[in-house]
Order: sequence, then structure tokens, then C-alpha cells
Amino acid sequence: MICLRLQTLLPAVILLINVIGFNAIPAAVADDQAGFALPVDAVKVEAKTLEWKVEAVGNLRANEAIVLRPEIDGRITAIAFEEGERVRRGQVLMRLDDSVYAAELAQAEARLALGQTNFERADSMKKQGYGSDQEKDRTASELRVNRAEVALAQARLAKTRLLAPFDGLLGLRNVSVGDYVQPGTDLVSLFDLSVLKVDFRIPEIHASRVNVGQRIKMTLDAYPGQLFAGEVYAIDPQIDLNGRSLLLRARIPNSDGALRAGLFARVELILSSNDNVLMIPETALVPTGDKQFVYRVVEGKAVWTQIEKGMRQGEMVEVRDGLQAGELVVTAGHLKIQDGMAVSPLPQKGN
Repeated sequence: MICLRLQTLLPAVILLINVIGFNAIPAAVADDQAGFALPVDAVKVEAKTLEWKVEAVGNLRANEAIVLRPEIDGRITAIAFEEGERVRRGQVLMRLDDSVYAAELAQAEARLALGQTNFERADSMKKQGYGSDQEKDRTASELRVNRAEVALAQARLAKTRLLAPFDGLLGLRNVSVGDYVQPGTDLVSLFDLSVLKVDFRIPEIHASRVNVGQRIKMTLDAYPGQLFAGEVYAIDPQIDLNGRSLLLRARIPNSDGALRAGLFARVELILSSNDNVLMIPETALVPTGDKQFVYRVVEGKAVWTQIEKGMRQGEMVEVRDGLQAGELVVTAGHLKIQDGMAVSPLPQKGN
């Protein structure tokens, strides 16, 4: 009799379930009854350093760069370097024909010797009472002129030797031994690449937040995947009126000499940073009206939690209130779960 009644009621029960749907049965109750926990993606709330950055582009410059040029005309008699060679400050790089200047120096030194003798004779005669003050003054004046002529001849002779003004790396030379050069002729370039400079511009709205000593991060197309760090050391005092931007200059260490002047750079200027800021993936957020919520995973249950959102950095979002470091938050599958529902966090990639 009982079996007959169940067989009679079963089609009606099935019809009722199809009409009102399975969702009418509380999910948490169904899960508890079935002992089932819904697999979800979840990550831990992490304490990280949050940086406020401004992105810009710039170009690398050598710490020091010159083009070696002669101050006098003459014929090149010697080239004392190899192209691309590293040189030291004061090293002789080129020599010009110095025969005329050496002869001028010898002539000036001979006049100086004669002038010294004349002055000593006039001074001796004056002390013995035979000479006059006028004669002594005249020879003293001539002696000073002779000394000046020697100094001038020495300076001219020194200009026939072209020296490296600082330690650096030579470029490609434009002349050969035997070339006759005029003052200002480009001979060879010299670069100090031990430290590089990067010039970049940022919008004027950030002018009040920029300071010497702020850090930069730099990437180069020539070195994909590598990150270079530097520091701002100079700020242009004037805003560019055309682009409404501010020019900054930073130093980049280059002890290994890998970087070259002229490379295009992408720069991130770190305006400020805060340590131990709680961060979660943006995918964990569930906006509801003007508020933000997340699902925390507490003892195998999804807990609906309101948070206060802060700054965004890439795909991560700052959490100012509502979470603690180390807690688990659901990052995917929000539509499938409800508050209090049993969930099972899936293993994170890389773990």
C-alpha cells in the first residue's frame, strides 16, 4: 500500500522540482547534506610595497662626452691610440708637428738667459755705486718680458700634444697621420660610460611631488627583460612651455659598460612608496552598488566580506580595511557561491 502511494506521488514531486528549480534548495544545506565543497580559485592576502609611479620615455647620455679638437693648426705626426680603446686622463692621444714651436721656445729661453744676465749685472753695479736705478728697473722689466715669452712658447708647444681630459672610451677617429688640421677639426670622440644619465620629462601636474633622490626603474628595447635602477640627481628649474612638462635627469650605474649612450629608455619614476600594504588581485572584488566585497575562505566556508579599496597597481588592488594578511580570498567563481557555502581552494600554480 505504501509503495503504491509513493509511486503515485513521485511524478508530482518531480514536476514540482522542475517548476521551482533546484536553486530553491539552500546551497549551503545541499552541500552540507551531500558533503560537497565547491572548488574555487583563491589567493592569500599579501603585504607588499605599494609605489606611486609616473611613466615616461627618455634617452641615455654619457656621463661625459667630448669631441677632441686641436686649438692650433698643424700636421699630425703621431696617433697614440687604437679606436675603441679605453684611455686614462692625461694620456697623449695625438701629436702635431712641433718643430716650429720648439724653435720658438728655444729662442725665448735664450732671451730669458740674456735678460737674467743683464739684470744681475745692473743689480751688482747698483750695489757698488756705479749703476743707476733706471738701468736696474729697465733690465728687471726686460727679464719679466723674457719670462712671459718663455711661458707663451711653452704653452704653444704643449698644444701640439692632445691629451685625454678624463678616463673614458674612444670612438672612431676621423683623421690619419699626415693630415693637416685646422683649429676646431673633429679628430675623435671620447666618452665616459662608467655612469650613464637618462633625461626624461613628466607632466607638470607632478612638479610638486618631484624631488632629487627619487628612484627610477628603466627598461630598454636593446635589453628585453632586464630592469635597470637609478636615481634622480637634477631637476630643470623651468617648466617647458610648449609641452607643459618638467625635465629630470637621473644617473644609472654602468660599471660593466654594457649600456651605450643614445639608447631609448622607458622610465618609471617612483614618486613615493608605502611598505606593508595589503594587496589582492582585482579579480577578487565583487562590486555591489558603491561598495566593494570579497569572499573570504574561513574554515572551508565562503564568507561575504565588505572591504575598503585603495590604490591600484597593475592587476593588484590595495585593501585599506576589512582583511588581514594571510587570509584567503576567492578570485574566480563568485557567481557559483553564496555566503556560508562550503568551498575548497584549488592549489595555486607554482605551489
